[in-house]
Amino acid sequence: MEIKEKNMEKRQIAYINYKGSYEEVPVLMGEIVGFLMAKGLQMMGPPFGVYYNSPEEVPVEELQYEVGMPFAGDAKEEGRVKIKTEPEKLVISTVYEGPYSGCGMAIGALAEYAYKNDYELIGPPVETYISDPNETPENELITEMCFPVVKK
Repeated sequence: MEIKEKNMEKRQIAYINYKGSYEEVPVLMGEIVGFLMAKGLQMMGPPFGVYYNSPEEVPVEELQYEVGMPFAGDAKEEGRVKIKTEPEKLVISTVYEGPYSGCGMAIGALAEYAYKNDYELIGPPVETYISDPNETPENELITEMCFPVVKK
């Protein structure tokens, strides 16, 4: 598994914060895409998720996460869909191929790499969904995992 340091560019995102099962992720992403399409806004990259805890730590109903989509244009928040601009940030990143259930292994490898290479994790992991699970076999899904970091 190759791990790289890179800069994540500043980006404007539409997102929804959610508490509950990960089974809601596709519904939430659909809501965001529908919002952007209805406003005539251009999507500027694949969807992503930011995970603040995990099923190993809390019951399913207590899972807290955010799903989002970068976009270009002007939009106002509406309903559950919020808008924010994320600043440029340094991340360590790896690409994982396989079912989403295996993403935890890649996140663990990133955390271990950070520890061994003098990086401090300064935020939760971000999973960017490169391939569409509706069109890609589960064992061929491509997901980029990253952690925002600072060099110690």
